[in-house]
Amino acid sequence: MTIPRADPPLHADEGTMLRAWLDFHRATLRRKADGLDAEQLDRALPPSTMTLGGMLKHLALVETNWFDAVLRGEAMMPPFDAVDWDADFDWDWHSAVDDRPDELRRLLDAAIERADRVIDEALAGPDGLDTASVLTSTSRGEPFTLRWILCHMVEEYARHNGHADLIREAIDGEVGE
Repeated sequence: MTIPRADPPLHADEGTMLRAWLDFHRATLRRKADGLDAEQLDRALPPSTMTLGGMLKHLALVETNWFDAVLRGEAMMPPFDAVDWDADFDWDWHSAVDDRPDELRRLLDAAIERADRVIDEALAGPDGLDTASVLTSTSRGEPFTLRWILCHMVEEYARHNGHADLIREAIDGEVGE
C-alpha cells in the first residue's frame, strides 16, 4: 500500500492530537482502497452489502455533512447537495458502483480538503475546539462542538476501517493496518 500515513504524536495539545488521529484514520481508509479497480471496489463481503467504493463515497458524505452542513450550516458539496435523500437514504453506498475508482478517490480527497479548511478556520477562531455548530442535535436540541465532531469523525473512520480490513482481505488477501 503506497498511501503515506503518519503516526499521531505521543504528546501534543488537544486540537493537534484530534487532527492527527483523524488524519491517521483517513489515510488508513485510503490505504485499504489503494490499488483496487472498479470491480474490486464494488465487491462486498456477504452477508453485508458494504463495499470499499461505497465506503469511500459514504465517508466523503460524512465529511461534508458534519463540517459543511452541521458545523457551518451550509449546503453539502456536490454531488451530495442535489441528492433526494428521502428517496434513497443510502444513496452514497448504492451509487458508488456507477463511479470510477479515480472519481471516488477524488471525491473523498475533495471532501477532506473542504473539511480541513473548515476545521482550520474554526480552530483559528476565538472558540477553537469549543466552536458551536449552526445545526443542533436532533435528540438534544443543542449545538455540537468542534471537539465533539472531531471525536465523532475519528470514531466514524475507525469503525469503517475495521469493515475495510475485512473487505480488503476478502478481495486480495491484503492485511495490515
